[in-house]
Amino acid sequence: MAEDSIQYDEFGPEKVIQVSDRKTGMRGILVIDNTAKGPGKGGIRMTPTVTVDEVFRLARVMTWKTAMADLPFGGAKSGIISPAEVIKDKARKKEFIQAFSKAIKFVCPKLYIGAPDVNTGEEEMRWFVEANGSWKAATGKPADMCASPGKKCGIPHEYGSTGFGVYHSTIVAAEKLKLPLKGLTFAVEGFGNVGSFAAKYLTEAGAKLVAVSDSRGCIYNKDGIDFKSLEEVKKETGSVTNYKPGSVFSGPNLFEIEVDILIPAALPDSINKSNVENVKAKIIVEGANIPMTVEMEDILHRRGVLVVPDFVANAGGVISSYAEYRGKSPEEMFKLVEKKVRKNTKQTLILAKKKGIKPRDAAMQIVMERVRKAMAKRNSI
Repeated sequence: MAEDSIQYDEFGPEKVIQVSDRKTGMRGILVIDNTAKGPGKGGIRMTPTVTVDEVFRLARVMTWKTAMADLPFGGAKSGIISPAEVIKDKARKKEFIQAFSKAIKFVCPKLYIGAPDVNTGEEEMRWFVEANGSWKAATGKPADMCASPGKKCGIPHEYGSTGFGVYHSTIVAAEKLKLPLKGLTFAVEGFGNVGSFAAKYLTEAGAKLVAVSDSRGCIYNKDGIDFKSLEEVKKETGSVTNYKPGSVFSGPNLFEIEVDILIPAALPDSINKSNVENVKAKIIVEGANIPMTVEMEDILHRRGVLVVPDFVANAGGVISSYAEYRGKSPEEMFKLVEKKVRKNTKQTLILAKKKGIKPRDAAMQIVMERVRKAMAKRNSI
């Protein structure tokens, strides 16, 4: 759990916290990157390999994401190092979640507010909040978990707010290249909460899904994949690779398929040195957090690929979190996600074109200015 690669700068991180619980065997990490605009917001991921460096990188993304969405939150992230057998065992998973919640209660929810992430969802947020004792300790809670009867209730990420935002960001990117969405081919890496909803909305809008992957592999059909049938196959068999008709490849092969739009919506660094030169998409919309490094984005930009960065495209989740935090309804949440993601994607792409720079560089100029203003205001008090 070394933190040698963490780069401390003017923005943070403010706190790097590592906790453990002897009784359960839980080991956890919390990085609170920046709280100038408000408490650090970020999900809780559970994987066997999560590291301090990974959590820091994700926390920094959250600093930019909350600033890009112009929310009164800062950036943070947490991870629980969890063997596969713990993740699969509901009772043990609950023990880990609640032990972690109690261990970080001294900063949560005052400086950190949790949310779902890899291997955590609405039920895990229920456990986390129950152990913490504050309704505000996490967002993405079940809809039946309310602060008081008939009032502020949870808005689970299972509603698909992040994928809904990725869909709207994709529309804006296609419009920027003057490509009508109807008929455009697209591929989605990951068929979880983000990828499945992005695929759903895009197919409903007339785009053609030709490839999708999950942890077991990739299914490809150049004539198009029926989303509803795919959804049923995934639910019944556990993998998209059982969809028919289609060809089955290994997961990484998805990035080499010729499509108009590519949506990486799974784990970090999916596009890397081994496959970046073989990417054939015109547009990449980053549904996942840090699906590639800045260096990989540079390579793609030089080749004329339009890359919409993660903290612009996938901010739907944190916007949903804000809506829940403020006690808004799911309907109000979806309207807010659409409005903010479309506005921020347009603003980013317009500035990038005006200055002749990458979309990430344009978005960074916007968010760094916002965070610096918030830090200056805090320091003047």
